[in-house]
Amino acid sequence: MSEHLTVVTHPLVQHKLTIMRDKDTSTASFRQLLREISQLLAYEVTREMEVTTRRIETPLCEMDAPVLAGRKMVLVSILRAGNGLLDGILELIPSARVGFVGLYRDEETLQPVQYYCKLPPDLGDRLVIAVDPMLATGNSSAAAVDLLKEAGARNIRFLCLLAAPEGVARMKAAHPDVPIVTAALDERLNEKGYIVPGLGDAGDRMFGTR
Repeated sequence: MSEHLTVVTHPLVQHKLTIMRDKDTSTASFRQLLREISQLLAYEVTREMEVTTRRIETPLCEMDAPVLAGRKMVLVSILRAGNGLLDGILELIPSARVGFVGLYRDEETLQPVQYYCKLPPDLGDRLVIAVDPMLATGNSSAAAVDLLKEAGARNIRFLCLLAAPEGVARMKAAHPDVPIVTAALDERLNEKGYIVPGLGDAGDRMFGTR
């Protein structure tokens, strides 16, 4: 555990992750579990959001009550698997603005190739949380954060379901100012760049593709 990396060890997170790892878990169950676990992870990644107070009246008296401060936060889904995390967090924070970054990994070079980018305005004034279930090589994640910074984002956090040591190191080297929150730091990457023990391809398991 470090300032750059937070592994959420909550029992509910770990229990749900174990079911997701199981190769016999159905597509429907995998998708539902991803939605549920995303909300638990969102609790951690939003822990330090700024708050102010607003004068309200309860049924008994007036009080100064805490409310979120500043511009509405931005969630950025790294397509396509990021949408699984996005859906759950949006249920928790329905007022959030949403952006999308489309990247795919070249299977030979393992380098990211961009095909889409659509982001809300005024990123410099907002908390920006980039979401992608897998932090494997870290190349796509680092490239996505590059795009966010180019668009003006300054306060960025990265939320993922699983991380590999190689990906964490790559992100720390490229973006030491971007904290990572994950449910597990796995052992390593295999020769194809997949996280081991991992859970396979998150997008394929979520959408029932191969």
